[in-house]
Order: sequence, then C-alpha cells, then structure tokens
Amino acid sequence: MTSSERTIHQLYTSIANGAISKIDECYSPNVKFYDPIFGSLSNSEVPKMWEMLIKRNQGDIKIEYTILKSDDYTSSVQWIAKYTFGKKQRKITNVVVSELYLKDGLIIKQKDDFNIWNWSKQAFGLSGCLLGWTGYMQQKIQEKALVSLKNFIKTA
Repeated sequence: MTSSERTIHQLYTSIANGAISKIDECYSPNVKFYDPIFGSLSNSEVPKMWEMLIKRNQGDIKIEYTILKSDDYTSSVQWIAKYTFGKKQRKITNVVVSELYLKDGLIIKQKDDFNIWNWSKQAFGLSGCLLGWTGYMQQKIQEKALVSLKNFIKTA
C-alpha cells in the first residue's frame, strides 16, 4: 500500500468515524479544496468543513469509498455519503468523485465533483427539483454554505 493509499483510507474512515483530528492529519497546511457546495476552500478551512459537517450530523454519516486509481502523487476516489440534511432531516445519498493530489503523504489539493442538482433535489425537495439546476440557486447554496462555515470557524 502506498503512502497515498494510506492517507486516502485514513481520510474516508475518519470522516465515517467522526475522528476529526485524524482528518486534519491527512491534509497539508496549505491544502486547496473545491466542491460544488463550498466552492474553493484552503488551509485550515478544509478540515474545519469536515468537522462542521460531522458535528451537524452528530456523527451520523455513512461513507463507502473505492480507490479508482492511486500512485504516490495522485489518487481518484469514488465515494458515497449518506446523511441527513437541514431542519427537515432529509435523507441524502451523494455520489462523489474526488481527485486528490498528494505530496509527502499529505493531500495538497482535492477536487470533489458531484451532481449538485441531484443533491439539491434531495436536500430541498420540490424547490431543489425545480431550481437546483440553475446557476442562481447553486450560487445561493454556495453562499449559505460558506457563511455557515465562517460562523462555525468563529465559534469553534
């Protein structure tokens, strides 16, 4: 098993187990991250995002993952996250493909890709179904996610 594979296993099992300090150990201090909900994050924002998501779900996140390819510097992972979202506790099943770039066994860049319209249909019901495909709603989702993260970081 390569150092990249060890890091990938540690990351996804730590998310599933709510082991926040172990998640932090997977990332370089200068990490860059992107996904359709949070947009671009960097540095300490990345592990704080995972911490916020874990705490808001009270550790009730189920993760299944498969490493599609991996070498010492790059990895591609398909993972499925199952959790509840929002005040209505809607059930979410999100299929994500992550492209990870590593250096010295730490993640320096991560790009998560998933269908935000499918996610918004699950998260917001009818309004997500009708509007989740629009740039306007996707921008609002991202703005709200970033505000939530900034507030979480301030109070953590």
